[in-house]
Amino acid sequence: MNLFIYDQTFEGLLTAIHDAIDLNIKPDNIISTKSFQDDLFATKHFISTDSDKFDKIWNQVKENSNEQNCQRIFKAFLSESSDIEMIIHDYIKLVIDTPYNVEVNFSEDSVLKLNNIQKKVGSEAQRVLMFVRFQKTTDDIYYSSFDPKYNVIPLTVNHFRNRFADQKWVIFDTRRKFGYYYDLENVREITIGKQKIDFGTGKVNDDILHVSERLFQKLWKSYYDTINIKERKNLKVHMQFLPKRFWKFLPEKDFKMKYVLN
Repeated sequence: MNLFIYDQTFEGLLTAIHDAIDLNIKPDNIISTKSFQDDLFATKHFISTDSDKFDKIWNQVKENSNEQNCQRIFKAFLSESSDIEMIIHDYIKLVIDTPYNVEVNFSEDSVLKLNNIQKKVGSEAQRVLMFVRFQKTTDDIYYSSFDPKYNVIPLTVNHFRNRFADQKWVIFDTRRKFGYYYDLENVREITIGKQKIDFGTGKVNDDILHVSERLFQKLWKSYYDTINIKERKNLKVHMQFLPKRFWKFLPEKDFKMKYVLN
C-alpha cells in the first residue's frame, strides 16, 4: 500500500501528484499530515513541497486543457472533501495522459466528481459575496465573518480588494480560524483571538464597534422590518435564497439586537 503524505497545501498536493507520476506509482491514498495515521504495513512517501514540481504539473494541465480547468482543480481542493486528493490525482493524470481535452468527458468518473465538487465550492463562494455584512470598528477597519461549508475565503479576496480598495477590511472564516486583512496596499493572511470577536455570531465586541456602526445597524434592522410584509412571508422560499446558516452573521436577522446608542 502506497501512501503519499503532504503538508495540507495545494502546492504540496500537486508536488505529491508529480512525484507519484514521476515514480510511476499509483497511490492507494494521498493524505495530509493533519489526517495521517501511521500504518505499519504501508509504504510511506513523505512529500516536501516543491514549487518547480508544482509549476510543472500546473503547466501540463494548462497546456492539455486551459487555465480555467486549473482553477476548477483548485476550487475542488478547497472543498476539503475526505477523498478529494485522490479525485484530483486521477483527474490530473487523466488530463496529462490524454491527447485530447477531457474536461467535459463526464463518462470519466474523476471528471464527473471533480466537476460536481468544484461547482458546489463556486456556489458557496458566491453566497459569501452575496451575504457579506461589514461591521465598522473604532479603528476604521471593516470586519466581516463567515462560516462557509468549504474553504472558499481565498476565492473572494480579489473581489473584496477590487470592490473595497479604498477602505481597510478583514474577512474572517470562523470555522477555520483564519482570514485576510487589507491595509489599503497589501492583503495578508491573519488569525484573530476570541477576545474581541464572538466566533459564534461573528459580531465585533461593543467596546471596539464604531458608534456609526451601531446607528447603521439600527437603521438597517428598521428598514428590514419595514419592508418585510408578514402576509407575504414564505419561509421555505426565504431559506432557499438565504440559507439559515448565514443568518447569524446578518444584522437584519439579529432579533435580539439592542437599539442602544452610547
